[in-house]
Amino acid sequence: MKKTFVLDTNVLLHDAQAMFRFEDNDIVLPIAIIEELDRFKKQSDSIGRNAREVSRNLDKLRKLGNITKGITLDSGGTLSVEFCDRNTLKTLPQELGVHLADNVILAVALEYQQQCQCPVIIVSKDTNLRIKADVLGLKAEDYTTDKVNIEQLYSDIAEILVSSDEIQQFFDQGSIHLEQELFANQAVTLIDQNNPSHTALAMVDGKSHDLVPLIKIPASGVSRIRPHNREQQFAFNLLLEDSIPFVTLMGKAGTGKTLLAIAAGLQKVADERVYTRLLISRPIIPMGKDIGYLPGDVEEKLTPWMQPIYDNFDLIFGTQDSRGKAAHWRRGHEELLEQGLLQIEPLTYIRGRTIPKQFLIVDEAQNLTPHEVKTILTRAGEGTKIVLTGDPEQIDNPYVDAASNGLTYGAERFKNESLAGHITLYKGERSPLSEKAAALL
Repeated sequence: MKKTFVLDTNVLLHDAQAMFRFEDNDIVLPIAIIEELDRFKKQSDSIGRNAREVSRNLDKLRKLGNITKGITLDSGGTLSVEFCDRNTLKTLPQELGVHLADNVILAVALEYQQQCQCPVIIVSKDTNLRIKADVLGLKAEDYTTDKVNIEQLYSDIAEILVSSDEIQQFFDQGSIHLEQELFANQAVTLIDQNNPSHTALAMVDGKSHDLVPLIKIPASGVSRIRPHNREQQFAFNLLLEDSIPFVTLMGKAGTGKTLLAIAAGLQKVADERVYTRLLISRPIIPMGKDIGYLPGDVEEKLTPWMQPIYDNFDLIFGTQDSRGKAAHWRRGHEELLEQGLLQIEPLTYIRGRTIPKQFLIVDEAQNLTPHEVKTILTRAGEGTKIVLTGDPEQIDNPYVDAASNGLTYGAERFKNESLAGHITLYKGERSPLSEKAAALL
């Protein structure tokens, strides 16, 4: 049955194309949404860009007919902008102020429910609005078009029981083909069914789907960093494999996501010269209350945000003294900057760029929306590798959650592509205290 969806402003701010994603159903935008879009359109972030894009799309649609009577979309549905009946507003409980945009949206949905024979559904990313809708007898849903089920995120490491002969064949021939349903570039642990302690680590070749051995890590490590567990070995394999241009690394605090990515990037750029530059970026979103504007030029403003990146360079170059002061880390890190081998910048400046033959690391990618991740990936030029790292449980962006952030969304959508790989790191290696805190708190 055809449905009527009443959209909240936050849905359009989250996905500027949302009003075109409801197939042949009818879309209703309360007039209060237009007022809210006008308030957001001057912002320089992705919220402002989405507000401007929605306004432009509505301006194009109104040229096709009377937008208050409904305009037929290419999908077969209609879109209309509706005023709120003052009499309907008066029927709302007195606890709900009639001047609030959320309550105007509720009133419009109530009016449609009384007039329309089809189901009327409010779509909002605001939990409280969905609760109020339920109290008023209205059906309300979250916007789930770009959500993934975090509990069902595909298992990135498969454990397969095999015979002793098959493991020996794997070691002797350097590959083996198993009749198993595995994803491209998936990590696999082969376990001898007769001797469970006898194992082999392998990756699924993205093209042949054969199981092949991992890349051998030299005794000196990758930029002096050696893997401490199985997951880190798999991660290094994806990071060092040039035929896989898109890698996602997830894991709780202290599992080494950023360190492994930077170490692999340094080796590929400074040692092997596969890429021309190591480009590192992260979203500028504070944890907790923001401290306000920072003085200085761009480099000085970025220092507090990029300090976690500098800490990893400090560890790689071994320049932290016994008192914990990084007195000399700037020499190694600044030398790379001066040589043009390293560039660190906020994601704000990445839009519109073309990034060829670079090793791009986006840290804290769990704070990005799926649209922002799409923007980043579409910047990749010929020969560029993009690595997203983050923890879906540490989200500071109020507009995304563990199921709708760009990191998990990108990992799930690319799960069977030969040019992508994903690993989740589980064991904390920062310190025993860090590991225990991540587990208990």
